[in-house]
Amino acid sequence: MNNNEMLLLKLGEVVLKGQNRRSFEDRLVTNVRRRLKKCGSFQVYVRQSTIYAEPVEGCACDMEAAYRAARQVFGVVSVARAVPCEKTVPAIVETASRYLAEAFARAKSFKVESKRADKNYPMNSIQVSQAVGGDLAERFPSVAVNVHHPDLTVYVEIREKYAYVHAPAVPGAGGLPVGMGGRAVSLLSGGLDSPVSSWMMARRGVELEMVHFVSPPYTSQQAQDKVLELGQLLTAWCGRMLVHIVPFTEIQEEIRRKCPEEYFTIIMRRFMMRLAEAVARRAGARALITGESLGQVASQTMMALAATDDVASMPVLRPLIGMDKVEIIRMAREIGTYETSILPYEDCCTVFTPRHPATRPSLEEVRRAESVLDVEGLVARAMEGESWIRVKP
Repeated sequence: MNNNEMLLLKLGEVVLKGQNRRSFEDRLVTNVRRRLKKCGSFQVYVRQSTIYAEPVEGCACDMEAAYRAARQVFGVVSVARAVPCEKTVPAIVETASRYLAEAFARAKSFKVESKRADKNYPMNSIQVSQAVGGDLAERFPSVAVNVHHPDLTVYVEIREKYAYVHAPAVPGAGGLPVGMGGRAVSLLSGGLDSPVSSWMMARRGVELEMVHFVSPPYTSQQAQDKVLELGQLLTAWCGRMLVHIVPFTEIQEEIRRKCPEEYFTIIMRRFMMRLAEAVARRAGARALITGESLGQVASQTMMALAATDDVASMPVLRPLIGMDKVEIIRMAREIGTYETSILPYEDCCTVFTPRHPATRPSLEEVRRAESVLDVEGLVARAMEGESWIRVKP
């Protein structure tokens, strides 16, 4: 039997999926295998609402890296580093004494918490906890038993083949496995909002492709590199993805030349939606994702959003719509995109910003202002210049 340390990944919403549960579990196991591949050779399988990730015998595995990676897999609600042993009290006590020796050295009190997933096991959970706890108290006489507020909790799980001993699990990413919620194209700028909105939709199982608009010479290569870095940071959660780069200079210059200044931003957003939808159709995606929050800027009022959505024929998902900036910043810090998002490189959303943007535009006014443009020609030429870059973890 393998006494090496391993990972126990507990499933979240996946267990509620009824007849579809198996397909969700299969996708999650595939995602975990792919994410742990760079950390070594692991055998990954699912039993009783738990994914087991065991290092292949004889192979060197970076358990610390695997532990971090597993916590970022959507669909996993908690992760514990554990050691398997025989399903006897002496084996469990011996394993806990050895594996948690450093934790016992630091602790002043402890308790044992047991879970019996194998209902054929002759002892119930309370009996296991009492037996293991009593023996551990004799082995560590300087550590008192405290069942209410212990410094250390020793977790014992009695499962099909083995018992598993571990310290407290840590929270995982939660949500649903990426790939089970369909595919969508997210409009990725260099700001705080769009990486967070992308992360939130990936957490609902959506597989992402990104589209980013560039306007040289008004935007720099550093601005594009910043966006690619944001995409790479998101791959730690979402897996590898494509970032589509679409040239936007001609469109913005035409808008500035021919349209009323107060409608610059809204007409620009309408073109972004058209182009993002064209990318989405090529990619087989079924929805668009934006980082808009109601009322945050002039182009995000209800009437402005309606004018933007007018040109889209597929759903536009806005997970940040009811969030304020403080919440968005907090989430950006938590998912690791904040420091990159605040780098001072301008994106095309800030090019030709009107001094007095229209906040309550009627749809008829916007359409009239836009009617002087060769919409189809501008979209077609921008799509001809499209390129893409694959970003990986």
